[in-house]
Parts: sequence; C-alpha cells; structure tokens
Amino acid sequence: MKQGALIFNEQTDRYDIRFDLADYYGGLHCGETFDVMVGGRWRPTRIEMAEKWYLVGIRADDLSGLRVRI
Repeated sequence: MKQGALIFNEQTDRYDIRFDLADYYGGLHCGETFDVMVGGRWRPTRIEMAEKWYLVGIRADDLSGLRVRI
C-alpha cells in the first residue's frame, strides 16, 4: 500500500492522492475505497459526492490534507 495525502484538484473538480512532489494517484472517483488515518488509527472508507465530496463514515469539514493509504 502507498501512503499520501488527499488534495483537491480544481481543474478536474475531484480529489486526488499526492504521494510525493510529482507522484499522484490520478484522481478519485465515487465509490473508490481506501484507508484514512483518524485518531491514530487507519479506518476503511470510500469517497462519494452529493452536494460536496465526503468520506463515508468519516466526519471532516475539509478532506484536503487527510493522510490516506491505498
């Protein structure tokens, strides 16, 4: 598994995972699953879109910068 941080790509209007300066996942789509670090633990989740992007089962006002692994 690779670890990185969620970032929002305004050109594509979707979230991506940045692994390194020039290493990106390539854009996340609804229903994609991964783990997110919450409270010092990895928790499985998936990304979805309604009025805005959100992670199922994860409470966060801003997804940008969350540590994830996929």
